[in-house]
Amino acid sequence: MLLSRGSTMRRKEFAVYTSTNYSFEDHEATTVWEKLNLTSGDISTWTADSNISEVVFVGPTNTSILYINATNEKGDGGISLYTADALNLASASLVASLPAPFSGLKAVATETGDIHFLVYAQAYPNGTAYNADLAETPASTARIYTDIYVRHWDTYLTPQRNAVFGGVLTRRNATISRYTSSTAGYSLAGGLTNYVTGKCNATCAESPVQPFGASGDYDISPDGSQVVYLTKNIDLPLANFTSSQIYWVPFRGSVNDSIPINPIGATPGAEGASASPTFSKDGSKIAYFQMNGIYYESDRNIIYIANADPANLDITSVAGDWDRSPDVLVWSNDGNVLYVAAPDLGRERVFPVPVNAAADYKPTNITDEGVPAGMQVLANNQILVSDSKIWSSRDIYTVSSDGEVTNIYLQANLVDQALSGLGPQDVSEFYFSSNSTETDLQSWIIYPANFSEEKTYPLAFLVHGGPQGGFYNSWSTRWNYKVWADQGYVVIAPNPTASSGWGQNLTDAVSSHWGDYPYWDLVYAWDYVNATLPYVDTTRGIAAGASFGGYMMNWFQGHPLGRRFNALVTHDGVTNTLADYATEELWFINHDQGGIFTSPNETSTYYRWNPILYYENWATPHFVVHNDLDYRLPVSEGLMLFNMLQVKGVPSKFLNFPDENHWVLQRENSLVWHAEIYKWINYYSGLSEADSPF
Repeated sequence: MLLSRGSTMRRKEFAVYTSTNYSFEDHEATTVWEKLNLTSGDISTWTADSNISEVVFVGPTNTSILYINATNEKGDGGISLYTADALNLASASLVASLPAPFSGLKAVATETGDIHFLVYAQAYPNGTAYNADLAETPASTARIYTDIYVRHWDTYLTPQRNAVFGGVLTRRNATISRYTSSTAGYSLAGGLTNYVTGKCNATCAESPVQPFGASGDYDISPDGSQVVYLTKNIDLPLANFTSSQIYWVPFRGSVNDSIPINPIGATPGAEGASASPTFSKDGSKIAYFQMNGIYYESDRNIIYIANADPANLDITSVAGDWDRSPDVLVWSNDGNVLYVAAPDLGRERVFPVPVNAAADYKPTNITDEGVPAGMQVLANNQILVSDSKIWSSRDIYTVSSDGEVTNIYLQANLVDQALSGLGPQDVSEFYFSSNSTETDLQSWIIYPANFSEEKTYPLAFLVHGGPQGGFYNSWSTRWNYKVWADQGYVVIAPNPTASSGWGQNLTDAVSSHWGDYPYWDLVYAWDYVNATLPYVDTTRGIAAGASFGGYMMNWFQGHPLGRRFNALVTHDGVTNTLADYATEELWFINHDQGGIFTSPNETSTYYRWNPILYYENWATPHFVVHNDLDYRLPVSEGLMLFNMLQVKGVPSKFLNFPDENHWVLQRENSLVWHAEIYKWINYYSGLSEADSPF
């Protein structure tokens, strides 16, 4: 069971969210909307209409809603907007049919009773919304580029870019009763306004920012009069810099009226990526995050607050020296506190931060385990949190501003039969020392089903990607530690140099040190396990990693640690660092390799940390996964690795998905991914009685 896409009514009496189940027998997913009563805790099905994709509580009553239907009357790739009463969906009334696949709905009611709303979609350079179903098919498939950033993540860039659009639903006179539509009588007034397209210099503005940007990249003020949105810095080349800026624009204005809130130079040191522009509840302030480094995507996020007045922005930092990097924020009801979530010691914890906090203020967490997927402040000032943990795909609960858990509404491991029996007893952690840092390093331990310390289990040693990032106490459908453990392993998931949540210095230290600091940390982690955990059989161990973790598997292969494992698994990893410029985000490579690529020599990190330099040592059986749509690390890296293993006679296997990117996201593909990898590692660890790993 996976839970997502939630919305809470204004008086916070109930919330709605989606729950999705997938059947591998029927090969189809089923999604329903659930209703959570925040008073009683009762959960019931709200609707099984999966065409309802997004819901916002807005309108004349507390139960009035505006929602997106994923299709429109014409069936031409567009969407529809409906108003309804959340307690009576039969009251739904079509208010607009939009000719493009808009999403990211945000809406507020104005003093006049109108609804101002925002959505986004791709737009042509002339500003009109793009609909692939209606677009003409060109006679040629040729693509021509004169600047770098030809493709990004899994898509070749086209002239169409994301844009935020605003619209007005005008309210006509309507009779309101308990049994009729509480929002009947709305109609779309005119067309939609594009606030983004056409603002260009070195590049053109785009919001949300691809590939992961969504409605969190923009916001509308509570009174519906103002809009803010995030775009990459239009004055700099896209591939070379992380810099992004937040623009303010009046709702009734246009792209020509947009003004940058935080241009380079406005706030000393703040030149890097921005995130999460959010209006306060009274609309007078705008909070956002911004990094300092202009080339560095994993620099520390600093909290900033600006006046929602372009003539007097008065930008100030909040707890500016706090050695954590928050990535989620919501305002308190009174505007005096920001609730932010930040990686912290292997979790992502929620912290209240006063808006007037001095630079040296050190926030205290009010949540502990888990990683939040979302949070809202309720009318009673409780914080509604939706998070996941290693043992639970979704927990929903409220917590007070001082950290007291006041209600637990859902724990998926207690209600989902497929997760029955999972719990915190499946997980522990340890800290160990390394020669690369004075900071003690953390690692997770995940135990198999029916674990006993009196028995021994082969080691599954996982290495996370990034390299900046981490293994956190969270659920995943891709690298789910418990699924690996339940093959019969004790999973060890270390957080070496580069990991986030132990201070920015540890995160930053990996730059120019891919092959030494994290490698030696992982050696010391293995040594700790071997010397301290008698129930772990390291002689039957395997190791696996994706992205940077995949690079590290390739690095292991040529180094002594690789000989301590019976099998390795590389998912979409770097094989040849001299080919790093085949990626799309050059800022990442330039930062992590300590500079731009020049003629390779032995002093260059591009040369020094190249796994193929140690090809003569390759010997451990190696499973390779690489996908065709991975433009971050092109498929040639995986093919090169597999070819070299095969030529050297190292037992190896290659798995490729032509329709997946850096991640395997399609459910049926994921099933094959797991089955093939487990077949491989279980053979070499001795868990399988198969005659061959092939």
